[in-house]
Amino acid sequence: MKHFAFTLLELVFVIIVIGILAVLAMPNFRGNPLQTAAEQVASHIRYTQHLAMVDDIFNPNDPTWWQTRWQIQFENAAPNPGKIYVIYRNLNKDTNENDNEIARDPLTRQLMKGADKDIAIPPFKYMDNLLISKKYGITNVIFSAGCNASGPTSNRIGFDNLGRPYTRSNSAISPYANLMTVDCNITLVHPDGNATITVSPETGYVSVN
Repeated sequence: MKHFAFTLLELVFVIIVIGILAVLAMPNFRGNPLQTAAEQVASHIRYTQHLAMVDDIFNPNDPTWWQTRWQIQFENAAPNPGKIYVIYRNLNKDTNENDNEIARDPLTRQLMKGADKDIAIPPFKYMDNLLISKKYGITNVIFSAGCNASGPTSNRIGFDNLGRPYTRSNSAISPYANLMTVDCNITLVHPDGNATITVSPETGYVSVN
């Protein structure tokens, strides 16, 4: 009876061929940083809407209670240049956010504000992936169409308890002032191209294009 077996050379050749096929078939795990950033921002806009819907902030003793709505705000990073964003409820009715106003990530319990982890003083309490310039290479964030408002508070979107989106909610002069009436487009600018996040009026539906 004859016995057949592979030679060492044949085994090496088969292993090399399998390795080449595996590399060709392997998906690109590096991903697309622009798309990842857009999906993250869209998810956090939805989370901001969720916070507003479960937290009815109506206060009959506060004549401008609507200015404390949950909102997502984009701003320039400091001290390094770049773009970050923060999710907070504007309790002080100003243009800045304090730690007691900022939402916490439901998984990590970190404050949902972008910061540079490499230069922070321990313990690090903010989220470095919200510093989208450093994390994903985003060079600019442009608001247009329904949220193309001028002024220092134009770079934000707030929501009411029904999930309806507002522009500049922290400076509104009445509960329904600045209610969004047409699609809001938020464009993330990246060296490889742009990605646009659209927030629909009335429903606050968020999509990525």
